[in-house]
Amino acid sequence: MPTERPLSPWHLPPDHPAQLFLTGSTPLFALAADPRVSYCLYVPRGHSNTGEPCPLVVAVHGTRRNVGQVRDHFADFAEEHNCVVLAPLFPAGLTGPNDLDSYKFFTEPGIRPDLLLLDMIREAAGRWHIRTDRFHLHGFSGGGQFAHRFFYLHPHSLASLSVGAPGRTTLLDEQTRWWRGTADSTELFGVAPDPTAMADVPVQLVIGEHDTHIEVWEGAEQPGSRMDRLRELRENWDRHGIATRLDVVSDAGHSDVAVIPAVLSFLSGQIAAPASSRHT
Repeated sequence: MPTERPLSPWHLPPDHPAQLFLTGSTPLFALAADPRVSYCLYVPRGHSNTGEPCPLVVAVHGTRRNVGQVRDHFADFAEEHNCVVLAPLFPAGLTGPNDLDSYKFFTEPGIRPDLLLLDMIREAAGRWHIRTDRFHLHGFSGGGQFAHRFFYLHPHSLASLSVGAPGRTTLLDEQTRWWRGTADSTELFGVAPDPTAMADVPVQLVIGEHDTHIEVWEGAEQPGSRMDRLRELRENWDRHGIATRLDVVSDAGHSDVAVIPAVLSFLSGQIAAPASSRHT
């Protein structure tokens, strides 16, 4: 029989005014382990601390860091599916005044965004009744860069993965160093990608049909467009036994809003399916 969870360090009495902000769209909370970063959530209005923990969806922002909008794309979905949505904020300027990208690559000194996300989830679980062993991860653009690199290092943490239109991609390649390849991942992170574990995670790759502008990134050029990068990533993962679902959204360019219906369609199937039967 389900029992109520013990009180967490963040427990509030029922009449505390902050209770009003703990369901629906929450404020941003500074992470206790590193207040430089923060996170907000969407928590269904009927959220309860009894019964089975709610599925968790993590949605990672792009370079513009419109974290509230990213979170709110999933609000109706969270109510319908009784899941909690967590949106991390990795602010610009974490590693220097012109830093926009440190959260995407995991290699800047003094910050490991992948580990900070896991800290956020553990902290949130002290206040909300969420599943922490595996969660659903989506990221678009810069968030897509974060998401697929997180997949290399933490496949056992994921119930599913949705990668949207990353501008720069890392391939499973034991001859090429990070971030283009994974040859030195053990040296950098203490772990090498495990294609067998990755193959157990349902994966969506999603992009707009017209997201074909060719961009050149200073000091990190990759030929081709975002569409080219995503197809190359898919082919690379396929060679390693990692099946993917590719959704190309008609009449859409580089737009997180435009791909959201495809992302929610993918997620609804993953959240509805028992963990033992999830497949792409």
